[in-house]
Amino acid sequence: MEASKARSGSAAALDCHSNEGTARVFSKTITVNTHERTDLVNLTNDIRDFVISSGVKDGYVQVSSLHTTAGLIVNEWQDALLADVKATIERMVPRDTYYKHNDPQFSDCDRHNADSHLRIVVLGHSLSVPIDQGELVLGRWQSVILTEFDGPNQRKVFMQVFGI
Repeated sequence: MEASKARSGSAAALDCHSNEGTARVFSKTITVNTHERTDLVNLTNDIRDFVISSGVKDGYVQVSSLHTTAGLIVNEWQDALLADVKATIERMVPRDTYYKHNDPQFSDCDRHNADSHLRIVVLGHSLSVPIDQGELVLGRWQSVILTEFDGPNQRKVFMQVFGI
């Protein structure tokens, strides 16, 4: 397909291509072991391997945590930044604060994990990554990261590829 110019007056060319075929859907659930109460686990290779095994060349992979205290983010996998992510989440939703969920007067939950639930409200539990020519479309430094806030635990992550 012929590249076209962006309409904004910029001389940048848009990289366009078309792929035809039958839409297919593949699903898989993986189990991820976490080792700390707050833990970050890089899932990028697991997701990439699943996309490759599906044979889908163009589409999306939807990734979802099947838990209310573990979520997903896209960010750089770098030790100092990961420590900063943990510290920032702790400042945003501190563990040592009064929450009704932790109070026996209001809740039957004995895990005292309200902060874990609320952190996922902030971050989210699912995300989509485009697939182009059989590859995940992620920036150079981007990784898909499971965010654990109530570990150690065994977590299930559902992945579904849709495309052609």
